[in-house]
Amino acid sequence: MNIFQQLFGGGPSVDLANIIKEGAFLVDVRTPGEYAGGHVQGSVNIPLDKVSSQLSKFKNQKNIIVFCQSGGRSGQAKTILEQNGFTNVVNGGTWNNVNQFIK
Repeated sequence: MNIFQQLFGGGPSVDLANIIKEGAFLVDVRTPGEYAGGHVQGSVNIPLDKVSSQLSKFKNQKNIIVFCQSGGRSGQAKTILEQNGFTNVVNGGTWNNVNQFIK
């Protein structure tokens, strides 16, 4: 798998709309300043550099969608979570991409 696929999730396409409808845990991994400038309603802000120290917030979540400004940091967050045993993580890419599925 090449680095682009690892970062941006080049695997099978995911039905974000359905996962969100089912109550996914929406995590914006941008900085607090970026989050304050606009974010997905109902999302939580856990900056990429804090993901490893906040793993308890991810426990017992049926589905987790991580996203950021471009999809790069969320790709890294997905990798961190998977390395810590989470198998239900989707890289949603950009926050605007995820935001289009919020009603």
